[in-house]
Amino acid sequence: MSSNGKAKGESYKRIKSILISQPKPERSPYFELEEKYNLKIDWRPFIQVEPVSEKEFRKTRIRPDEYTAIIFTAKGSIDHFFRMCEEMRIKMPQDTKYFCLTEAIANYLQKFIVYRKRKVFAGKRKVTDLKASFMKHKEKEKFLLPCSNLGSKAVVAFLEEHEFNWKDAMMYKTVAADLSDLEDVTYDVLVFFSPLGIHSLYENFPDFKQNQTRLAIYGSTTQKAVEEKGLKINIPAPAPDTPSMTMALKKYLEHSNKK
Repeated sequence: MSSNGKAKGESYKRIKSILISQPKPERSPYFELEEKYNLKIDWRPFIQVEPVSEKEFRKTRIRPDEYTAIIFTAKGSIDHFFRMCEEMRIKMPQDTKYFCLTEAIANYLQKFIVYRKRKVFAGKRKVTDLKASFMKHKEKEKFLLPCSNLGSKAVVAFLEEHEFNWKDAMMYKTVAADLSDLEDVTYDVLVFFSPLGIHSLYENFPDFKQNQTRLAIYGSTTQKAVEEKGLKINIPAPAPDTPSMTMALKKYLEHSNKK
């Protein structure tokens, strides 16, 4: 992936093209920016999720139906858990309990099980929201945490701290997407939302130089990953006056693309 010319820090140089490191949504406030400022905005996921095969998973010697309580941290973990059960020809017992970090995850679970409140527990956002429910069932249940290769640090820390009978089970992997077709493509702005996106950038383009490409970076952990690579953050978000990335871009464009 190339960038625009030599590094001479001209502030607010006009922006014509933006690459957003996410899948293209059906509706988005970015579309309004594209029209208002006559931009070319492309969408491209820098990371992708790959399933762990049944053959690979069997090497762990974990059988999901030997666990009485399952912990879901994301909708994707639900998809891969029940995919694995299907491939292993396992039917989870009706009395299995499910602990979901959010209501949205719990609602998604209804695609796969007959939903009963007494066996599905939902938090607001964090594992500690479910502490009372977890502690109530700690002694009787054997917990399984379906996860990706990235794990789930907060949940693992909670289970270890309170000495639960539990095991994690890697059922899918988050990996860098193949971006080789972008090698000779130039964008004025690259937009990133996670450290994984930055990792993917360097996995695909180890010799990436920022030059005059501007970086729009969302979140403190992503910003840290950018700074560790010695790159300059031109458009940070969230900030007090720009809580979203679209607002941060709009503020920058008001300077860079003013007529």
